[in-house]
Amino acid sequence: MLLIKNAEVYSPSYLGKQDVLVCSGKIEYVSSHIRDLDMPCKVIHADGQILTPGFIDQHVHVTGGGGEGSFHTRTPELQLSELIESGITTVIGLLGTDGITRTPENLYAKISALNEEGVTAYMLTGAYGYPSPTLTGSPQRDIMFIREVLGLKLAISDHRAPNISMEDFIRIASDVRVAGMLSGKPGIIVLHMGDSDTGLQPIFQALRETSIPAKVFRPTHVNRNPHLLEEGYEFLRAGGYIDYTCRMPGQPSAGECITRARDKGLPISHITCSSDGHGSWSNYAEDGSLLEIGVSGVTGMYHELQSMVQKHHIPLADALSCLTSNVADALGLSPAKGYIREGSDADLLLFTPELNLLSVVAKGSLMMDGGTLIRQGTYEKNSS
Repeated sequence: MLLIKNAEVYSPSYLGKQDVLVCSGKIEYVSSHIRDLDMPCKVIHADGQILTPGFIDQHVHVTGGGGEGSFHTRTPELQLSELIESGITTVIGLLGTDGITRTPENLYAKISALNEEGVTAYMLTGAYGYPSPTLTGSPQRDIMFIREVLGLKLAISDHRAPNISMEDFIRIASDVRVAGMLSGKPGIIVLHMGDSDTGLQPIFQALRETSIPAKVFRPTHVNRNPHLLEEGYEFLRAGGYIDYTCRMPGQPSAGECITRARDKGLPISHITCSSDGHGSWSNYAEDGSLLEIGVSGVTGMYHELQSMVQKHHIPLADALSCLTSNVADALGLSPAKGYIREGSDADLLLFTPELNLLSVVAKGSLMMDGGTLIRQGTYEKNSS
């Protein structure tokens, strides 16, 4: 059992100074005063500290991504400690450009390992390409029968995309939608967005020509260029969800984009942020040749929260929602994830008033305490 005393609690809405009792991996009780218990219980005195839900990062290449500069540029696999030190307690793994040497099978194995090591992990089937690589032979069956699979990944409007026909695009979206309905999952198609001029037009065309709900389409990297950013605001107006990549080199930050959305009178409840962790970033010349390549970490969400609040003056509750409750709602994981409520999973973060991360609780277990990492991945513990 764990008792957190006198924390300034953001659920992510502000609840004031509260005590929070954790038992059997769940938030058992939230109250202005919980008396000391007559049983073994770790107590954290959090006076002056901020307690929030754990971050949900819905876009992480947990098995490594990229590889677009030949084999030596394949990015490394994620380690558990990277998630903990970044405040990420729930992660959604996915494949990227490389759907050949990186497969749904080894992605599923890594997701299973992360679940065993103490965080919550889900995955998307598919990759950039089409036909989509899958576990069972079809995206629909993956979504239907594999608990950890929430939806499908596909790339559009990118020189690395499969450039599928509109007919196939609509068929895929319809299939994913139905599989989600039958399995009680969100049934989403997460769309890697590139820099091509077509932008979000395939989505808008699909919405014009069919009755597929806008919420099925989940474009990500929407802040990668000005044209795409403006189309993203249009998609928000149509009821869609958009995802900003945190700390994308040379592009507007998520905080800047959210501020612009608020200035336009748009609700932020359908805006989410993710890290694109362990994916490669790359720059290309006009002739398509690779100029430079690097690898992204998973610290982007943590640093983006600080920037949103301290630089862009976004209220903490609003900034947090884009990393917690909005993501949970969008993925069908709430109220178990993304909130501090009685009965929700005990995924919790403690910050200083300056938003420096102190402690991390995942599924009720203390993973970092007072800035000291106390839980590592299986082989991290044995490396020296």
